[in-house]
Amino acid sequence: MKISDIFLSQTRINKYINRTPLLESPVLNKKVGGRVLIKPEMLQVTGSFKFRGACNRILQLTEQQRHGGVVAWSSGNHALAISAVCAMLKVPAYIIMPETAPRMKIEGARGYGAKVRLYDRATENREQIGKTIAEEIGGVIVPPYDDWQVMAGQGTVGLEIMEQCRELGIVPDSVLASASGGGLVAGIATAVRTLAPDTDVYCVEPAGFDDLSRSMVEKSRVTNQGNVATLCDSLMVPTPGALTFEVNRRLLKDGLVVDDAEVGYAMARCFEYFKLVAEPGGAAPLAAIMAGRIDVCGKTVVAVLSGGNVDPAVFAQQIVR
Repeated sequence: MKISDIFLSQTRINKYINRTPLLESPVLNKKVGGRVLIKPEMLQVTGSFKFRGACNRILQLTEQQRHGGVVAWSSGNHALAISAVCAMLKVPAYIIMPETAPRMKIEGARGYGAKVRLYDRATENREQIGKTIAEEIGGVIVPPYDDWQVMAGQGTVGLEIMEQCRELGIVPDSVLASASGGGLVAGIATAVRTLAPDTDVYCVEPAGFDDLSRSMVEKSRVTNQGNVATLCDSLMVPTPGALTFEVNRRLLKDGLVVDDAEVGYAMARCFEYFKLVAEPGGAAPLAAIMAGRIDVCGKTVVAVLSGGNVDPAVFAQQIVR
């Protein structure tokens, strides 16, 4: 993936997406001893960054491919994004989602008109289900992260960060983004490291699902045990993508790991300081900063809050706690 791919993506999807702002809180800055700017992708269409990549990929389908429809698998945010883009372009959408996905994400995909097939994470393989459906209907599979055009679309987050920092007259010391399959942070890293080579980019993952962090140490893709639970339902991919890992191993500075208590605390502080609802996986970068996983004292750091699609009961529980 080249920076030119991301610039082309930005031109292609610009009229469909929201250019989310950079926000900061004096209270948060004082608390951590540095300047923290958040990129609130919960304000993106469908409530997460995923709309960018889905939009970029589907806009490039031929008329024949659009007629056959799109097949995708997702724990939620990619499902919402694919469903929304397909509804906008009048393309049939078929989504495979785990039975344990948040109800608001399942109902959200159905609300856009997608046909949702639920599966059991323990006994079924979502990729195989998706391939079978695609063969039956003649549909095009749009994966959640391991696709160059999806990654390029997510990279527009990085372009916006650098444009907005330039408008503020600053160059960030580091940029943090959550990692599931690694597409978001790979796109961001490509944009940021090309435009600001001295800016470090970190991935943030939940404990027990730190496959990208461990893969970078091992210099090859590793797989999570899969026998632990996490509040971060959107960050539960067992192993990094093949394409995303090749980008991330070259461009990322390091991986940071947070636990559920730290994520819940960050969700509450995000609501307190910014009046924004962050889903657990989206709050992970802020959690890493507030838990001291990275030294931000006297530095300028951008935290990408990737989404806000959280069930109300889960959100309320973290705020009260």
